Amino acid sequence: MPNLRVALVGCGYWGQNLLRNFSEVEGAEVTMVCDFDANILARAKRRYPTIQTTQSYNEVLASSNVDAVVVATPVSTHYQYARQALQADKHVLVEKPLAQSTTQIMDLIELSERMGKTLMVDHTFLYTGAVRRMKAMVDSGEIGQLLYFDSVRISLGLVQSDINVLWDLGPHDLSIMDHLCQREPVAISATGVKHLHTPYENIAYVTIQFPGNLIAHLHLNWLAPVKVRRTLVGGSKKMIVYDDMENSEKIKVYDKGIVQTHDPDRRQKMLTGYRNGDMTAPQLETTEALRAMAREFVCSIAEQRPPLTDGHAGYRVVRMLEAAQRSIEENGRLVVLKEMPMPMSTPRIPMVTEIGVNLPGVAAAD
Repeated sequence: MPNLRVALVGCGYWGQNLLRNFSEVEGAEVTMVCDFDANILARAKRRYPTIQTTQSYNEVLASSNVDAVVVATPVSTHYQYARQALQADKHVLVEKPLAQSTTQIMDLIELSERMGKTLMVDHTFLYTGAVRRMKAMVDSGEIGQLLYFDSVRISLGLVQSDINVLWDLGPHDLSIMDHLCQREPVAISATGVKHLHTPYENIAYVTIQFPGNLIAHLHLNWLAPVKVRRTLVGGSKKMIVYDDMENSEKIKVYDKGIVQTHDPDRRQKMLTGYRNGDMTAPQLETTEALRAMAREFVCSIAEQRPPLTDGHAGYRVVRMLEAAQRSIEENGRLVVLKEMPMPMSTPRIPMVTEIGVNLPGVAAAD
């Protein structure tokens, strides 16, 4: 079967990583790179002399040598670029978040289905060995009933020029949470503040409520003196600490918990005990997440199946971002989520582990 011919649109900070991985993944070849910056194109050409470079997105859309478009441009352009690519009969992969609104994403999903093309969002962390192992533990029942999801994603920058910290960092943790919990949230509240001379929040705290007693909390910050990427997943049997800054032992599983029993002689008295078992650090797959993500895009197209992070996954994340942003703008008001106007997702298939109108100039990657 011939290789999937890929065009990368936006070859800045993140686009360079995508270019490297799509150039090396089996079943794909990068045939074009598009960016508004001539210096960025020259750098890509030096490293990959056989690729065609262009500053015109229309040239990408019109090319018969392109089967799929990978969009790694500022968030404000995601919807327009993705829509034009689908209309040009191309498969599309878009950097997170998939678009700026659920209305835009619904349009992209409907268009992709009508055109018979794959629409995928790069929720990178779902392709890490750590998150995949956590998912297996949750699905198997090893950690018991989910009680909470708590994440901290803070550092000094990178401050974005077109979105706030919620829309920049939030998709990572929201996509992990959505993937692990697979439950529809019922309400979201959030607070955020602006300390920089920009119209965007640089610190945000988000609380997400689910049916029953499952709760989630996100701490997002561009102004921290240290870089922290830590997630806690609490279960009734075991608890997981995922620290992405660890070189080894990124996941630690604690056989710890609280046990409560009633005193039969005193009905009103609750006895509390603490279970302190072993800590284990499971061995994780070491495949680079972006390589696994690129492979998933290629394989889902070849096998004509929905990718792990399809348009519906992108929709669910942006739906939560919209609600959190609304809460921030209304001083932390609890935003109750209405029933989703579309299915939670298309059927989920396990990820494969082997194997035109002129728009403004294409800017460097987000």
